[in-house]
Amino acid sequence: MAGIEVRQEPFPAPSNHTTGEVNGVPTEITSTSFSDKIMITISQGGRLTQWVSVPLSAPSSASVDMGPIDAGASSLPSNHLTPKTLLGGGSEDRETLGQLYASQIASFLALRNPDDQRTLLLGLGMEKVEGGRAYFDIIELVQKVL
Repeated sequence: MAGIEVRQEPFPAPSNHTTGEVNGVPTEITSTSFSDKIMITISQGGRLTQWVSVPLSAPSSASVDMGPIDAGASSLPSNHLTPKTLLGGGSEDRETLGQLYASQIASFLALRNPDDQRTLLLGLGMEKVEGGRAYFDIIELVQKVL
């Protein structure tokens, strides 16, 4: 088969795992890095009910400012990231929160490594749709596995 390029990648794919409580609910976070995707799952009670995809690469027409970031803006997702719900979601609130998690995590990945061209694939299985303190607790747990 001429023309097929085989890339040697580590096997099994590198992965990390952590658990913690979010509003009293045990929460499991896993991260698996593939050559073309970063898969992160956030699960409560063993469920995964929503999948969101976010390409880390900016479209060619997008201008991405990777310069110094002030402390106030660092908690906002980058504006070039476009989350897309692949499966699940349910209510509008659940879908919006899932896309917010995906955008925030993708923004963190893009700022950590601006040359990363992979796609974030986020699986969510939250018992309740909650923002506020729960949102920040989950983002903190996710950062532990990255």
